[in-house]
Amino acid sequence: MPRWLKSLIAVTSVALLAACGGGDDDPKHITATVQDTPRFSVLSEAITAAGLEATLRGPGPFTVFAPTNDAFTALLGELGVTKDQLLADKALLTQVLTYHVVAGEVPKAAVPLGQPITTVQGAIFKVDTVGAELVITDGRNRSAKITATDVDAENGVIHVVDRVILPANRNVVETAVALASASPAEFTILVEAVVAADLAGVLSGSGPFTVFAPTDAAFAALLGELGVTKDQLLADKDLLTAVLAYHVVPGRVLKAQVPVGTAIATVQGGSFSVDTSLQITDGRDRRAAIVATDVLATNGVIHVIDKVILPSP
Repeated sequence: MPRWLKSLIAVTSVALLAACGGGDDDPKHITATVQDTPRFSVLSEAITAAGLEATLRGPGPFTVFAPTNDAFTALLGELGVTKDQLLADKALLTQVLTYHVVAGEVPKAAVPLGQPITTVQGAIFKVDTVGAELVITDGRNRSAKITATDVDAENGVIHVVDRVILPANRNVVETAVALASASPAEFTILVEAVVAADLAGVLSGSGPFTVFAPTDAAFAALLGELGVTKDQLLADKDLLTAVLAYHVVPGRVLKAQVPVGTAIATVQGGSFSVDTSLQITDGRDRRAAIVATDVLATNGVIHVIDKVILPSP
């Protein structure tokens, strides 16, 4: 065979192989990538048990935050179940796995830091930088590190996480109650006030709400400022309702989304403003500091403040 003909055949073969997506270096779809990675063997089993293989083989694109085998082992201990029990609970497994998937391809450089990231499960989590690390805060306010990024797949991208993340399972009222139980000096009066004002039902609704939650120390300072006892404050339902509603903003507003230097409307009808140092100026020109942020709940988010804020007289 003439040399020129051999060369032509070789070039044509390479061109056809490239056009057909052949070659060992071509990225595989997400399901195959997970199946072929030893540290994702439990994740692969979970995907199969949940019936999600075909979905993650689809065109997507998807971004998958993929927990390692060690992450699943830790989850089993946390939930108090065996691997077989977890894999047999298809409803729970599907909810957890779809919480790790985001529609669209989001490489590391495009991850929206501090913003709510909506998953295909429907709930949110957020990602922040902590030092040189990317850290997820899930719906239950647990942390997970992103330990590797931008694993390329045919239909998306994979980021590796060291913990199985979980969607929120408490609304803002239940979250405040849990915080009060875990740290009794923090939110016991707020919980009592919400109940006394008959706002527990409203704040347990679909929302979403952003609650600026005063600590017990903040309420103690307010009692001295108003010259009343706790019982007197809790008995004054009109005042209590107005004060508590002033601490609630419609919508879920994470720290990174707080509009600085502009009026923030509350469900009470008044407004307050927040400056760059996260200091609130209320309707009476009093100042309160936001001392903790982004406590996530099913129907919103809680920010902790060190002073009860008050609307205009």
